Amino acid sequence: MGHRIRQPRKHLTLSDRFYIEQELLQGSSFKKIGGMLQKDPTTISKEIRRNAKNIHGGVRQHNKCHYCKNYMTCRLRGGDNAIHCSLDCLCNKACRYCSKKDVTKICDRHMQWQCDQPDRPPYVCNACESRNLCPLPKRLYQARYAQRQYEKIMTDSRKGINMTPEELRELNDLISPLILKGQPLSHIFAVHADEIPVCRRTLYNYLDQRVFQARNIDLPRRVRYKKRRKSAAPKKRTIKPVYRNKRTYKDFQYYLEKHPLTDVVEMDTVKGSRASGKCLLTLLFRSCSFMIIILLRRCTQGEVIEALDLLMDTLGIRLFRKYFPVILCDNGPEFKDPWRIEKTEDGRHRTFVFYCDPYVSNQKGRLEKNHEFIRYVIPKGQSMFRYNQDDIRLLASHINSTARDGLNGQTPYDLAQLLLDKRIPTLLGITRISADDVHLKPSLLDNRHTSNDQH
Repeated sequence: MGHRIRQPRKHLTLSDRFYIEQELLQGSSFKKIGGMLQKDPTTISKEIRRNAKNIHGGVRQHNKCHYCKNYMTCRLRGGDNAIHCSLDCLCNKACRYCSKKDVTKICDRHMQWQCDQPDRPPYVCNACESRNLCPLPKRLYQARYAQRQYEKIMTDSRKGINMTPEELRELNDLISPLILKGQPLSHIFAVHADEIPVCRRTLYNYLDQRVFQARNIDLPRRVRYKKRRKSAAPKKRTIKPVYRNKRTYKDFQYYLEKHPLTDVVEMDTVKGSRASGKCLLTLLFRSCSFMIIILLRRCTQGEVIEALDLLMDTLGIRLFRKYFPVILCDNGPEFKDPWRIEKTEDGRHRTFVFYCDPYVSNQKGRLEKNHEFIRYVIPKGQSMFRYNQDDIRLLASHINSTARDGLNGQTPYDLAQLLLDKRIPTLLGITRISADDVHLKPSLLDNRHTSNDQH
């Protein structure tokens, strides 16, 4: 078998620089080094001249004796074998006379160091035999230092704004109004990818540099989360609640193994400022992330049953059975009546209910993640007493019209048109909002109530 041919790379690596350093110590030429690294000799020359390290000679300017080639063997510097002059010592630092005189003029043995090595190939002093004796400033090629210089150049070359003022102004006019409406960047890129000349990471960098009208604080997810406390392991219950009998998460997984094509709907509630006040009942289709939001007067079992009955009456029992065959919810007290959820008032079966394990909310993580969009408009702790079902339908329309990275840039509403019955959004009053009109800020509902109060 033949030898493996090394493929040339565009940039030198740290191992390449170590090889250059070792070859310079042996006095190798640029041509030989470039041949081994499969680089042009001029590339090696530029690398050495660009990234060589300048080292000061370490000699004080007034002590010119150190610049003499005979300094180490000179007998006029003092000591046991020194030849003393009439003024005690010619070159002793303690001699006032010598420190004020130019030694190069009064010493006939002075021979000045001269070197033009840094000005001619290889432009460094690595292979110089007198390197440790020479007091002149030196240039040395050191692999680790050269690598740091290379990385610094690469970093500096990517700093700043790589756009003209006109292009930056156009991008600001496109991006800032959408961000100020509360639209996430995933939605903006899904709709305007062809109009944005930079990638998402670059756009985040521009926002960090505050070159747009919009700021980081205007992005709904550009925040720092508090450090999570490690919660203690939940206590195992010795008594199994009756409502969870054959409805645990393991039973749910076993059911899906037997019926793999079954649609799953995740159900939960979103509370306001008080547990006894108005709250939201949310139902999410796993297949398309389409979310239904229903306003409840109170967070009770009766309100949940009444909302599901109204939903079934609106869609019809056949449509309800087809698209709500399995409902997965948590162990909240409002869901602890599975018998009335699974059956109608006259005893007909309409769905199966399963419960997540206690303290494991990620088992219905899609719905929990979708609740973030609700909190963009209705912050946590804010009361919902002023909202009505029309407000919640508007909120659901904007949320379902937001493009998602997890849906390959599509919106839940568009996927619902393909995977669900087209009558479902229409019957529930959820409409498609144009991409640029999507609004996910508290002003979405606040402006609506302000205008109603004025009228």
